Amino acid sequence: MVYGDSALVINQLNKDWSYSSEKMDAYYAEIRKLEGKFYGIEYYHEVRDQNQPANQLSKIGSSRIVVPPGVFVQDLLAPSIKEEKEVEEVPPVEQLVLVVPSLVNDWREQFIKYLTSNEVPADKIETELLIR
Repeated sequence: MVYGDSALVINQLNKDWSYSSEKMDAYYAEIRKLEGKFYGIEYYHEVRDQNQPANQLSKIGSSRIVVPPGVFVQDLLAPSIKEEKEVEEVPPVEQLVLVVPSLVNDWREQFIKYLTSNEVPADKIETELLIR
């Protein structure tokens, strides 16, 4: 018999409620693998207020007081399930700016030339305005 204080988890394991989270899928699959190691398994929801040992452990954990003798602590530094490998990220590709000359004088063309190749207009005043 398995007792849990999460109505969500217990009801999902009992197949009373559905779930739609990829992470929950991994945990659910792991639990289903463990079920095969038992002759039978039943899940029961225990209301947290009526579960004094769990309440005491919760208070110890949240208040960070000294752990009393007989209570064992295990820090989980990684998920307890193996996560599927995420899709590998494609390395960044250098961005190329393509300047297409047009018949119409485009006011942005000067800025693009300055930003891509430090090319400035021949007129000093225009260059100063562009840089500013």
